[in-house]
Amino acid sequence: MTSLSGFPRNCNVIIAAFAGWNDAAQSATDALEVLLELWDAEEVAELNGDDYYDYQFNRPEVSIDIDGARHIEWPSTTVYRANSQTIPGTNIVLVLGVEPSMKWKTFCQEILKHTPTNVPTVLVTLGALLADVPHTRPIPVNGTTANSELQEITGFEVSRYEGPTGILGILQTEAEAQGISGMSLWAAVPHYVAAPPCPKATLALLRSIEDLLDVAIPIDDLVEDARAWHTGVEEMTSDDEEIADYVRNLEESQDTAELPEASGEAIAKEFERYLRRREH
Repeated sequence: MTSLSGFPRNCNVIIAAFAGWNDAAQSATDALEVLLELWDAEEVAELNGDDYYDYQFNRPEVSIDIDGARHIEWPSTTVYRANSQTIPGTNIVLVLGVEPSMKWKTFCQEILKHTPTNVPTVLVTLGALLADVPHTRPIPVNGTTANSELQEITGFEVSRYEGPTGILGILQTEAEAQGISGMSLWAAVPHYVAAPPCPKATLALLRSIEDLLDVAIPIDDLVEDARAWHTGVEEMTSDDEEIADYVRNLEESQDTAELPEASGEAIAKEFERYLRRREH
């Protein structure tokens, strides 16, 4: 994967993630929440949940604070803008929410109207799915785009998926109709440890964003969380011989399928990240 350095810096980048069908183990929305904090993002707009959510399907949640006061948190989607110095000259819009129940086209159009239209815009959607992958190997992240220019810059291919889609697919389609180039990053989460969180998958998505935008993201704490997660899964699998055998089969299948040069490419990519962090 190469970066968007081929694009002019005076552009818009929209990064979006939604809880629900597109978000195995909360990996994508967790990645977006990390960016909101690290990039000192400010709220631009909150979409009216009454217009888009069926509260019998996405129920509000009740919590009680330390003073005993009762609060209700409603399903919602919020648009943010990252600190202007995150990538100087680049306007970064972050969208975090819950997949809506209805009016998907209107929902997408309302999100996109909060992005300036006087400069080129790239939409990056983050997703995660459950897959037959072992936890002992790097989490695969698949990037796709239908835009020929982005294919040339990133090396991504067009998605060949056919079947039911989530809000990410609709947002990409609505963006393309408005002349906004789009791409998707999907992390593959081991299906036998599907319970959230999965910091290893979240870390993989953030590293992909680092590579894509050619920016350093300070994620040392998440690295430690991913190691702890890995240790916990190792303990779980070691106690169940059937799962342990299954994981070994997955490892063999993945190692056989990978190209011989894959390990060298991974080393080169990690060295690029090291140099990028030193510069910052």
